Amino acid sequence: MDNDFGKRRKSRGIYVGSVKIGGNAPVVVQSMTNTDTRNVAATINQINLLQETGCEVVRIAVPDEEAVLAIPAIKKNIKIPLIADIHFHYQLAINAIKNGADGIRINPGNIPKNKIAEIVRTAKERQTVIRIGVNAGSLQKDLILECGGVNAEALCVSALRNIEMFEDLGFDLIKLSLKSSDVPMMIEAYRMIADKTDYPLHLGVTEAGTLIDAATKSALGIGTLLYDGIGDTIRVSVTGDPLQEIPIAYGILRALKIRKVGPEIIACPTCGRCQIDLLALTEKINKALTGRKAYIKVALMGCVVNGPGEAAEADIGIAGGSGFGMIFKKGVAYKKVEEKDFVPVLLEEIKSLDNEK
Repeated sequence: MDNDFGKRRKSRGIYVGSVKIGGNAPVVVQSMTNTDTRNVAATINQINLLQETGCEVVRIAVPDEEAVLAIPAIKKNIKIPLIADIHFHYQLAINAIKNGADGIRINPGNIPKNKIAEIVRTAKERQTVIRIGVNAGSLQKDLILECGGVNAEALCVSALRNIEMFEDLGFDLIKLSLKSSDVPMMIEAYRMIADKTDYPLHLGVTEAGTLIDAATKSALGIGTLLYDGIGDTIRVSVTGDPLQEIPIAYGILRALKIRKVGPEIIACPTCGRCQIDLLALTEKINKALTGRKAYIKVALMGCVVNGPGEAAEADIGIAGGSGFGMIFKKGVAYKKVEEKDFVPVLLEEIKSLDNEK
């Protein structure tokens, strides 16, 4: 698949459950629950909310055997592929695969090599995808010394070592991540590995922080790599509610014209010319369109200076005046409405556009 700005890196395609990753498939949006996996009802509920918001693959923490035992019940009650996140305990990885996880995520650097072989044997039998997750915070000490510190080269060399180990075991259902909370390091590491292998790449800035920091770091890190044509699946990491991650992820993909999914809301920043309650309008329209998968460009403009031009370029838009606004559809001024009717009229017109399609 070619991006508007150049060629996308060619990667081999794999399937995580029913979702294809790599091999010219659309860039996939992932998230991770923050519930206690052992609380099956809460985990199912959050996964289903994530799915409604647009999440396409979800990861759960598997810290112990009780969490492993929760996997079948969770899988039974969700519709998107389930990834089990494992650290240190190889038997949990094996049991997660046997209990039906569509994929697992491990950092081979914190599991003994002979135990990796046992994990791979089970994954091979079940044709379960393994994400090799390399993190700046858990690099092997010899690599840090060899590469002169925790840096992009160390991340890349670690990933290549792990690939070689897995391939020597006859396993290639692999995707890779080379994450760091340092955005330039993360970008450099992914660029390095992208030139050395064709395995699908999962992009993310780890420990990105609260909403604004996470959005900023992810837009720069993930966005830069996607602009380079690198990346097959992404996760925006936000401290707190994972539901906040999905709109940011799709916002990055829409901004780069990689995937036209969901509502693209263009709203002016407001100034002294604004004569309507644009913030309230934007919040209401955004909430009403949350979870929508079909693309639509909606312009919400607060004055008559730039408003008509911006609104006219959207699928649907409104340019506000003093207590009223002009609705635009497909670039044509359509009708004048009072401010109190902005939300219901816009939503009705969006519904009408959907019906026309």
